[in-house]
Amino acid sequence: MTALSVNVNKVALLRNSRHLDIPSVVRAASACLEAGAHGITVHPRPDERHIRTSDVMDLAELMRAWPNAEYNIEGNPFHNLMALVDQHRPHQCTLVPDSTDQFTSDHGWDLPKDSERLRPAIAQLKAWGVRVSLFMDPIPSAMAHAKALGADRVELYTESYAHAFAQGRAEESLLAFADTARAAHAVGLGINAGHDLNRENLPLFVQQVPGVLEVSIGHAFMADALEVGYAEATRQYLSALGAGHGAQS
Repeated sequence: MTALSVNVNKVALLRNSRHLDIPSVVRAASACLEAGAHGITVHPRPDERHIRTSDVMDLAELMRAWPNAEYNIEGNPFHNLMALVDQHRPHQCTLVPDSTDQFTSDHGWDLPKDSERLRPAIAQLKAWGVRVSLFMDPIPSAMAHAKALGADRVELYTESYAHAFAQGRAEESLLAFADTARAAHAVGLGINAGHDLNRENLPLFVQQVPGVLEVSIGHAFMADALEVGYAEATRQYLSALGAGHGAQS
């Protein structure tokens, strides 16, 4: 079964629009975990436009009460990420090549071009005992380079799939993702996925892309949670994952 990690950035974004400290990022994460989510993801940025340094700390404290759930901190290792990871030692760190003023993540690492820049950061994360995932476009030839750097997993950037799904071209788009997953498995990398995955497009993705270990979902999840609540949104996303795996068998 593919693990569901809920990204709570958008809860923090809404909170930051006022000075009332609501909605609570910790209560949101707790509700999702209580409903069966397998982990929590945050992507702190230097300007703290949503997740703040204090949130990373508060969530790290929360996760101690959930020993079977995973804490994933993602971001650019050349900004504010490494100090946060050093302080809180999450289960996984997902390295993302976003710029400080970028609206949202919109591309993966360019390997082997970025390899030498990434190598020291990956080595440090591994020395801290943190699993390393690299945010990557669906390019099969890049998987061997990711493995050579010491990464444990790659997170496939799925916006192109979500766009194709909405246009009725999902099967065509999935070919590159499936080929990349097979290339990753061949060199010993695990597969995560995220960005614009939702209840509708998730089942087909996990059905067609082999061995997806984890999906990280934030924007669509929180949009659904506004309508049905955190717990019910969690159940619906777990059901979508189950439907995809059921279709595999």
